Amino acid sequence: MKHITPLSKQKKIINIILCILFIIFALLQLNDPDGILWFTIYFIVAIICLYNNFKPIPRLFLIVTMVALLAYAIFHFSLFIDYLKTENKEEIFGEMVYDKPYLEGTREFIGLLIAAFGVMYQLKVRKN
Repeated sequence: MKHITPLSKQKKIINIILCILFIIFALLQLNDPDGILWFTIYFIVAIICLYNNFKPIPRLFLIVTMVALLAYAIFHFSLFIDYLKTENKEEIFGEMVYDKPYLEGTREFIGLLIAAFGVMYQLKVRKN
């Protein structure tokens, strides 16, 4: 059985910061029509970041979570490509426009990638 060393103080601080960021991301989703879904996604990642400070999360769980996030990101990839083809890139920071679904799809794609990287970080800190 492989021994997992406790996280360093620096890694614990990074995890607390990640937890807070993902909680903020989760709370910002509550005004969306599909806010509960996105709140849940970001809140689960926040809990993973916090929990990993105290007990190691099974590697398989982290891998499955990361793969699920990336698979869902792939679902939004075509909308991200549509966004990349537009001339007005700053629209991504504006309000949601229903006749431009690529804006929301791009935001969701980027959010899922950020969440996947948060989980990937948990894999990395547990391996070291």
